[in-house]
Order: sequence, then structure tokens, then C-alpha cells
Amino acid sequence: MIRASIVGGSGYTGGELIRLLSGHEQVEINQIASASRAGKPVHSVNPNLRKSVAVKFCSPEELTGCDVLFLCLPHGRAMNTIDHYMNLAPKIIDLGGDFRFLNAEDYERWYGMPHSRPELLEKFCYGIAELHRDRIAETDYVACAGCNATTLILGVLPVVRNFNVQSIVAEAKVGSSEGGSQSSDGSHHPLRRGAVRSYRPVGHRHTGEMVQELGLSRISFSATSIEMVRGVAVTAHLFLNGHVPQEKELWKAYRSQYAHEPFVRIVKERSGLHRLPEPKHLAGTNYCDVGFESDPDGGRVVVISALDNLMKGAAGQAVQNMNIMFGLPESSGLEFTGLFPV
Repeated sequence: MIRASIVGGSGYTGGELIRLLSGHEQVEINQIASASRAGKPVHSVNPNLRKSVAVKFCSPEELTGCDVLFLCLPHGRAMNTIDHYMNLAPKIIDLGGDFRFLNAEDYERWYGMPHSRPELLEKFCYGIAELHRDRIAETDYVACAGCNATTLILGVLPVVRNFNVQSIVAEAKVGSSEGGSQSSDGSHHPLRRGAVRSYRPVGHRHTGEMVQELGLSRISFSATSIEMVRGVAVTAHLFLNGHVPQEKELWKAYRSQYAHEPFVRIVKERSGLHRLPEPKHLAGTNYCDVGFESDPDGGRVVVISALDNLMKGAAGQAVQNMNIMFGLPESSGLEFTGLFPV
């Protein structure tokens, strides 16, 4: 059995990790640390786990050794305490943003602070399995990708790799859980209900990950919060130099890229209510659904992609990476197919 511990287990992402790992046949949850909830039962903040996870939160100082340690910490905290965590576990999966970039200059640009441990950045593999599966299988340290970055990258990857994309303009509609479990003015119910609020029209941190992983310098990304709890839906406009691929060419590119991927589904129907990706259908699952439309008159391809930000965008992605790191079947503990209707 793999002994797994979680740091920062009282947030939404930590709660999803607990749910997934508690049902994983090859995993034993060792400890769940929370500075604010130490001594309290896990179900005090995760009521869905009542009677299924009889564990209490411990303080971070009480953590002992384990086989793999998941870090669910606010940005800027993991890099300042990473030595302590490396001493506790031979394998670390970081769900925050501290080790996603290849160089410290990019981290400082997008996070507005210098990186305190730049020499460690090369040790961490960027954690989208569909991009770096082979390296993830060999590394001891993984930095899970941002949820918006994961959604866009998986959506546009086949087009970027097969056609001459000049630039991307993308908009994400996101649920409130993306803001985390700590309340704010923006998440206060009377202000949030019914809102369509463009909270990051430029300068979103995840844009840096998109540029890094896709190798394109011209990516314009905006994010808008809507009245939804879970989910990300990205609409991306890919402008091409010269030839704009037709539907058949796009189908060939997407099938070639994702035919053997367990967690990417092509959702592209000619008609019907469910002909394109919809985040509501993905709640609680580790799938990313992708669809596309060709627009020769506009010189573009339009890509629609969606996922659950707490799953394929965070905890599910982390468990998928853990499975790869330990040589387990990639879908272990991630078999939930979702509910309909919801």
C-alpha cells in the first residue's frame, strides 16, 4: 500500500484529494494536516466524507514520513517550506503554483514575487499527463497545472501541434470554487448570485503556463466568474497563418492526439443539446471534454473545452500523476463517470 499524506487538507482541493484517496485500493491515507483545523475530524469541513473517513486533521508540525506527500498550499508557501517536506517523503505532488515554471523569471512575472528556491524548478515536472507522461513516470516531483491552463492546453493542443497557429484569444467561464474555500467580497452570496463578472480580463497567472507549454508567445486569456460552483468552460479562438483546417482535418488531429488518452473525450456532434463540452456534465469526474468548429471565413478554429476545476484541474490530476509515478493503472481511483441530470 502507498502511504499518502496531505498538507492543507481543509480546503476544497484537499477535500477532493481525501475523497479520491480514501477510495483508492492501493492507497492508505497516512495523515491530513491543516494548521487551522488540527484536532478536528475531517468531516467537520467535508460533510460528504462523514462515516467514510474517520480521520482527524493534524498540525503540519505533527507530520511524519510517508511515501507520497500532496501539497495543497497557498501560492508562495510551498517553496519556503519545501526542504521540510522533501525530508518527509521521497515523492511530492504540489497542487499550488510554486513549481510550475521552468525559470524563476517567469514565476516572478506572473506571481509578482521572486522565487525563493529557483534551483529546484528543474526538479519538478509540469503535471499534465497528456503532455509529459513519460517524464512523470520517472520523476519524484510533480507540479500540477493550473485548472484554466489545463483546460485551454488540452483543448487546443492538437491544433497547435498540427497547424500553423499565429495567436490564441481565449475566454474562460469559471465556477466559484476556483476562488478557494476562504470567503471574500467576490464570493459573498448576495454579490455573487446572478453575476457574470470579468475578474481577470488580462494578466491571469495561468497564461504563463499556457505560453510555456504550448510554445506560443501570443496568447490572450481572460477569465469571467459565473453562477456555477464547479467547472471551467474555455472558448478559444485560434487564428492561423494561411490554411484553415476543415472539419475532417481537425477530426484527424484530435483523434490522433487523444485516441488512447483515458481522460480526454472529443465532444463534437452535428446537432443536439449536448453537442459541445459542458462543465455541468463533468462535476466530480477526471475528464476533460474538447470540441471544435472550423471558421475559414474568419481565418480561425474555435475550440471549446471543459473540466471540473477541482478534479482534472486539481485533485484528480494529482491522483492521475500519482498513479503514473507509482506504475499503477492511470485510472485507478478515478473511475467515477459523473451524474446526469444534475
